[in-house]
Amino acid sequence: MVKVYIDGQEGTTGLKILERFSGRTDIELLRIPEEKRKDLDARREMINSSDYTFLCLPDAAAVEAADMAEDRVRVIDASTAHRTNPAWAYGFPELSAEFREKIAKSNRVAVPGCYASGFVSMVYPLVKLGIMPTDYPVCVHAVSGYSGAGKKAIAVYEGENRPEEYNSPRQYALSQQHKHLPEMQKICGLEYAPSFNPLICDFFSGMVVSLPLHTRLLTKKYTVLDVRKALSEYYADAHFVKVMPEGEPADGFIGSNNLSGTNNMELFVNGNDERMILCSRLDNLGKGASGAAVQCLNIMMGIDEKTGLE
Repeated sequence: MVKVYIDGQEGTTGLKILERFSGRTDIELLRIPEEKRKDLDARREMINSSDYTFLCLPDAAAVEAADMAEDRVRVIDASTAHRTNPAWAYGFPELSAEFREKIAKSNRVAVPGCYASGFVSMVYPLVKLGIMPTDYPVCVHAVSGYSGAGKKAIAVYEGENRPEEYNSPRQYALSQQHKHLPEMQKICGLEYAPSFNPLICDFFSGMVVSLPLHTRLLTKKYTVLDVRKALSEYYADAHFVKVMPEGEPADGFIGSNNLSGTNNMELFVNGNDERMILCSRLDNLGKGASGAAVQCLNIMMGIDEKTGLE
């Protein structure tokens, strides 16, 4: 049995990780007393009493906590702080055998961001397979449930007498400085940062990240069938990532909350000979946060990656 501590256990991601540990007998959860949640010495003691520590913290606090961890403690960071740090393994094992192996062997793993997970699931293989050039002018759109916006925003969405505009999708990150952009660019090997257009919507959890493509700008002329086949083969052995074989759903709509509560991700490829649209659907709290974190833990423990995620 391994000892696991969650630093930031009262946040949305921390609470969801706790839920996913329900019923597991191979883990001993270390719980810090409520009154000591922000006590530096108490947190250091808990971190270094654990075999595995999850960091579900703001970036600065996550860096501080990681620095407190002894080398033997295996740290899984769900913040933005270490995602572009080459010393940390990037926690998206489906991207390649090399990613998976580094997660398995590393004592420091950074869990991808929710938007970045959807983005990377499409762009990384397109670049890796030579379909998309590294200087492609990438523009990506996304809609997400409000659970990813933090406790204060959740309270407003779920409170009485909320502002009328909260009933509609709300666009943000207008300055093109969203915190996931460096991760999107670096992990995929893009020469330029993508343009990113996220919207937060009036549903709790779920997400669709959409990637429009102009076929004339790809490395050669590819069809929808070509791209769908390439992605299907790329993810053929992945349990949690599936390329949808039918492309466009029968009713012509791709919902955003269909995978809520799961660690699954679905990729759609649609369009025509001139313009395609790729979509990645996931739960922002699942494959985009807590589910991915638990999946990385399982790989690091050397057990079935699906444990606690089915």
